[in-house]
Amino acid sequence: MTDKSALLEQLRIDHSARAPQPGPWKRWLAAGAVLLALAAAAAAILGGEKPPEVTTVTARAAGPGASASVLDASGYVVARRQATVSSKVTGKVVEVLLEEGRRVEAGQVLARIDDVNAQAQLALAQSQLAAARSQLTTVQVQLAEADRQLLRTRELAQRKLLSQQALDTAQANADGLRAQLDTAKQNIGVAERGVTVQQRALEDTVVRAPFAGVITVKNAQPGEMISPLSAGGAGTRTGIGTLVDMESLEIEVDVNENFINRVQPGQPAAARLNAYPDWEIPCTVIAVIPTADRSKATVKVRVGFQQKDPRILPEMGVRVAFRENTAEKKDQPPQGVLVPAQAVQKQGDGGVVFLVREDLTLERRAVKLGGGDDRELSVLGGLSGGERLAVGDFAQFTDGKKVKLKE
Repeated sequence: MTDKSALLEQLRIDHSARAPQPGPWKRWLAAGAVLLALAAAAAAILGGEKPPEVTTVTARAAGPGASASVLDASGYVVARRQATVSSKVTGKVVEVLLEEGRRVEAGQVLARIDDVNAQAQLALAQSQLAAARSQLTTVQVQLAEADRQLLRTRELAQRKLLSQQALDTAQANADGLRAQLDTAKQNIGVAERGVTVQQRALEDTVVRAPFAGVITVKNAQPGEMISPLSAGGAGTRTGIGTLVDMESLEIEVDVNENFINRVQPGQPAAARLNAYPDWEIPCTVIAVIPTADRSKATVKVRVGFQQKDPRILPEMGVRVAFRENTAEKKDQPPQGVLVPAQAVQKQGDGGVVFLVREDLTLERRAVKLGGGDDRELSVLGGLSGGERLAVGDFAQFTDGKKVKLKE
């Protein structure tokens, strides 16, 4: 029994000497700490945060011929001279000789209207003129005979062979025929004017171009009715087509009335069509219309092109940059520098640029902006010219941050 008791005593586990074990949540916490340490070590091995890639542009000093923009505005190309060509009379179109995009000269035939009725009216007027002329011939013959009869009657009366009453009758007959002759001549004049009117009515059936230009819209087709006035029906046209004088193209811009003091007639400007944003067209302010639009608080400004081009079309959208008048400032030295617009982060009337130092770190600098456009801005303060400026994602730019130049 003693041996068995000793053996059992050796197999007994001593719970008092066991070390306390951590709970499950403590084991998970320890594992997370290990993972964070491994991530930090991996970031250190990879070399830290990757610097952003940028491109650089150079700020250049404004030259003697540089002219900064004082105001930017949007507008449309309009034709100062255009017309909806129509006939003077109501009738059916029998021939159309115009097409969109075709250039026509002044007086060129564009369409013809049915002229059957006009031809008939002209023939009637010509017949009336012929009848009036025949009537004149008849009266002339009768008057000649009456004058001879008056002469014989007067001779016989002087010889006391005829009475005074016979002489008076012959005189009255001659005077009456002479009055009929005057009436016949007037009737001929009226008939001639009637023929002229009918000839013009016949000419009105031919539609001609009032001036040289390009057809932009074709409205009518052969067989349709056309009228110079609206007839109220869907089948009646009021015009053959639209003619535009391309030499009269200009720009109409609505300028906010708060900035209209920056625009004067004769001021230089530069226009960029929305269809050709890289093409700068030299322009000049023609006039500032002396009235404001109450609903939009704008003033209309007319801007003329200094050069014509077939690419400029009516109703195109355009952006105009009004320049400083260099004639007024030719004796003043140039001020400020010119900077590409994509290198400036605008903030109200000023802006922020980031200079690229020699060690490829950024330097944040506030600048004072002048005028400009979508491509280039004038900087009046903060830069002297020649600085390298960073272009890229401004959200990643901070003062002193390391950058990498794009190849």
